[in-house]
Amino acid sequence: MTATTDAPVRAARPRRKKGEGQWALGYREPLNANEQSKKDDNPLNVRARIENIYAHGGFDSIDKADLRGRFRWWGLYTQRKPGIDGGKTATLEPEELEDSYFMLRVRIDGGQLDLAQLRTVAGISTEFGRDTADLTDRQNVQYHWIRVEDMPEIWDRLESVGLSTQEACGDCPRVILGSPVAGIASDEIIDGTWAVEEIERRYIGDPEFSNLPRKFKTAISGHPSHDVVPQINDVAFTGVVHPDHGPGFDLLVGGGLSTNPMLAQRLGAWVPLEEIPEVWKGIVSVFRDYGYRRLRTRARIKFLIADWGPEKFRDVLENEYLKRKLVDGPEAPAPQTPGDHVGVHQQKDGNFYVGVAPKVGRVTGTVLSQLADVVEAHGSNRIRTTAQQKLLVLDVAPDKVDSLVAALDEIGLEANPSAWRRNTMACTGIEFCKLAIVDTKNRAELLIEEMQHRIPELDEPITINVNGCPNSCARIQTADIGLKGQLVLDEGQQVEGFQVHLGGALGLTPGFGRKLRAHKVTAAGLPDYVEGVVRGYLKEREAGESFAQWVARAEEDALR
Repeated sequence: MTATTDAPVRAARPRRKKGEGQWALGYREPLNANEQSKKDDNPLNVRARIENIYAHGGFDSIDKADLRGRFRWWGLYTQRKPGIDGGKTATLEPEELEDSYFMLRVRIDGGQLDLAQLRTVAGISTEFGRDTADLTDRQNVQYHWIRVEDMPEIWDRLESVGLSTQEACGDCPRVILGSPVAGIASDEIIDGTWAVEEIERRYIGDPEFSNLPRKFKTAISGHPSHDVVPQINDVAFTGVVHPDHGPGFDLLVGGGLSTNPMLAQRLGAWVPLEEIPEVWKGIVSVFRDYGYRRLRTRARIKFLIADWGPEKFRDVLENEYLKRKLVDGPEAPAPQTPGDHVGVHQQKDGNFYVGVAPKVGRVTGTVLSQLADVVEAHGSNRIRTTAQQKLLVLDVAPDKVDSLVAALDEIGLEANPSAWRRNTMACTGIEFCKLAIVDTKNRAELLIEEMQHRIPELDEPITINVNGCPNSCARIQTADIGLKGQLVLDEGQQVEGFQVHLGGALGLTPGFGRKLRAHKVTAAGLPDYVEGVVRGYLKEREAGESFAQWVARAEEDALR
């Protein structure tokens, strides 16, 4: 006989959901190597070791936890060792990939430079950085070939003119994007400069915010052109007029790209200028305390917003951090596409500003020094960097505009560039970046030259963003033609190439580019591909139809 029992069968106990590392919910233990490093020592403290130990002992004296972690809080990354091809990016250990030189990022909040600062930036480039000085799409200047031995002198020079590298990288509040025409544009809704400067003064370098789950990107602009790409920042304050309270800012949270792109979401709040620093502090504090720290891939604020929704986020912000309600407000009207301010434009005081386009943000210390001479000779003392890798000269008298434009053109800074040059951006790429798989800057420059020759008559702005890896530092998903670097097969051989994204956009109709199934293009075949798809658009477009709109309705064969 078979034994039986009447004992009830117990249901399996549900597994407890693994915590996401949110401090506010009690998960304060380090959950990965990055969190352990930040717990072991506040990364801001590494500057003292750089000045007192590493600058004297050289590269080999640097503790590896500092080298590959905490150095970032002072704008320093090791750069890629020359000669390592993209196929080895994901297979080599860090010590095999990295050179003994550094990339150094100079923090330029709001893109604001005066002549003394510009000359200092230029001088550091020529003296310490082998004449490198790239303009980033976050308004920074980025050097290469920097030695740790030179960092004390570099910091002394930068800080003597009011610049810094503090928190230019790392899990902390990065540079604050600001409108490069703040305070001078005739069509500006409100000048956000005070808020940019006040946040920088109060909170950058504050240990209270130097250990965030990941980086935190801020944009503040009262210009209607959305010139700081607010839709893809962690937090953005965008100029808008409240029907009862007047000019102020619409509040967006949770934008970001990389491998999981998301657009920022409105909280439905209107923020007056004088409250921006307080509200910013509250939002960063929510991120610090509730942000996900267990997995680095989910540690940006966009994932918290996606899970909570804007309503819950606003509720937590108001009730737990601000201890008050925010004012409800209207949505800021969006332009067709974000503005870049290239060309000659009149200021509200009757003077002019002139925007120029270097090739894919690549300049040199020599060019910046020449720029300083040109600017000074034409009576200006204000220069601005932009979120599109461009430069602006402000406060030019009407009778000096033509002379200035000609002088800028002579040093390779065009105020009337071709549509190709104006609308192409590129990240650092394999030349210096340890994460990159392909060349970007040089490839993008060659593409510009080729397309200017092949389709010089292009009458519609078509943005081309070139990135060396999937991380989207050059915003590939929001470009008309986004190119993500990877290795592709060409007659059985692995060669440099790109995954193509088509039809991305920011502004009035934001969206991420259409990724064609399994479609790749070799780097060598890139000009032919771009020519073909652009000619297809020019031939088939309807009246007033943008490239992104055409891509959305085009058959896939027409896009290959």
